[in-house]
Amino acid sequence: MQLPYELALGLRYTRSGRATRRNGFISFISGASMLGIALGVAALIVVLSVMNGFQKEVRERMLGVVAHIEIFAPQGAAMQDAARTMAEARKNPAVTGAAPFVAAQALIAHGDDMKGALVRGIDPALERSVTSLAQANAEVLASLVPGQFRVVLGSELAKSLGVKAGDAVTLVVPVAQGGSGSQGGPRYQPLTVAGTVDSGHFQYDSTLVWMHQDDALAIFGLRGPTGIGLKLQDLQQANAVAIQLAHTLSGDLLLRDWTQQNRTWFEAVRLQKRMMFIILALIVAVAAFNLVSTLVMTVNDKRADIAILRTLGASPKSIMTVFVVQGAMVGVIGTLAGLALGLSIAYNIDIIVPAIEKALGATFLPKDIYLIDRMPSEPQSTDIVPIALISLALAFVATLYPSWRASRVNPAEALRYE
Repeated sequence: MQLPYELALGLRYTRSGRATRRNGFISFISGASMLGIALGVAALIVVLSVMNGFQKEVRERMLGVVAHIEIFAPQGAAMQDAARTMAEARKNPAVTGAAPFVAAQALIAHGDDMKGALVRGIDPALERSVTSLAQANAEVLASLVPGQFRVVLGSELAKSLGVKAGDAVTLVVPVAQGGSGSQGGPRYQPLTVAGTVDSGHFQYDSTLVWMHQDDALAIFGLRGPTGIGLKLQDLQQANAVAIQLAHTLSGDLLLRDWTQQNRTWFEAVRLQKRMMFIILALIVAVAAFNLVSTLVMTVNDKRADIAILRTLGASPKSIMTVFVVQGAMVGVIGTLAGLALGLSIAYNIDIIVPAIEKALGATFLPKDIYLIDRMPSEPQSTDIVPIALISLALAFVATLYPSWRASRVNPAEALRYE
């Protein structure tokens, strides 16, 4: 099929050879622009994919420990009628599981080591219907029998205390609210380690202490659970379901969904992702606008060709189309190359990063700082499509001025010295 001559000429100029030193320099600038666009697009895809993966990984590991929605009594007091609240919550079709819990802070000691702990008193049978971590460790949780004061520790907490299953530890409750011990003084409760759990989330693994709910009530002197955890069919609907439950549950209760538990962190990641998109998009913009200088030099180099085309009847619009095609092809090739490179890295980053860490003897993600210890990646079409469109749009815009200048070339002036 015969190509329109504007398209044929534009493609020819794009792959122009190095017959002269000037043509070679123009080709080099054009190649540099193409490479800049490709690297900018690839960097955008990789960075946004890593940030998506990081956010998803932390969210999933966090939700392995905490419920989608948590219901509390005001001021952390024991709930008046937890059974009724659970029954009312289960009436909502979005709720698939409910379990009571006792949440409190304490210190846990072994020998001379003492660490802060987030104590979670649970009903092992019901907790499995709410959190994936409890479901995955059902066998260990089955050893939590009321009255035996056995605990399951987070893996990092157990490691820092130097304990394993069967070892004895001591729970130090700063203010005893009931039971034995002097009122207002600390209480020391001997416990036996039943096992450990690993959520993959350092914040929880370094502080989590699971025990049976009845034991927690006895230790902290409470008359009932301090909260109820709910699991939903769709975790993304947590905020909407929490609003519905606020209108249907009886009593004076507080509700908190998972997005509010680490709201500051999630907002920070969202803001960082937005800023990284803007910053890296500027790299693509700089590379795209290098096309301006490339096309301006090409127009000056092809003035005689333009003049001949004009004398043969080519319209200014056709001349402009020739150079738009040339610049657009650079943008298209650069964008496609960047997409291929970026997606290749994003989908294989779990192989690439460990190889680099091994070669350099370094750790890029210390889990005590970044919560997770591996580089996750999740390319999303909602990021990739806008990146490609913005890159192509910038490349097209960069061609407009040089192409307009080409269309304004006066044939008589251009041929005067030829």
